[in-house]
Amino acid sequence: MSLFPMVMNRSMLVVLLAGSAALWFPTVSNMGQVGAAEPSSASLQEQGKDLIKNVEEMVAHGGMGDGKAILHHCGEATRIAEAIIVLIPPSDPHQADATASLKEVIRHCNRVSAIGVHADPGQLLNPATKARAAAQESMKSLGLMRSNKG
Repeated sequence: MSLFPMVMNRSMLVVLLAGSAALWFPTVSNMGQVGAAEPSSASLQEQGKDLIKNVEEMVAHGGMGDGKAILHHCGEATRIAEAIIVLIPPSDPHQADATASLKEVIRHCNRVSAIGVHADPGQLLNPATKARAAAQESMKSLGLMRSNKG
């Protein structure tokens, strides 16, 4: 084998390797950027699950007549709703709808707190149920919960 074809083959191999490496690095860089956005989405999803869990337990305790538990879960729901409002990205097309629903959760839970622990649990159940409906609506608008539409 002559020297010229051997050098050409090696130089072609080097060019191919260098080109492949140059194409690889932007892909890795873009993956890093995508990965950086995921924790926010994961955090939003986790907060959404916590909100739904709290409002469901709040209404369940209302059905059992436990006013103190209703107030506790309503306080947690308010705290989580406020955190979710901060986490919703401004670029989300449903930000306005979700934020309005989350503010409804906060408003109804504040109503529960204003009524107080010594009130009849049935009286606390109405605003608690409205807070649950608003929480479910906000999670549906963010796409974190499936709607039951057939």
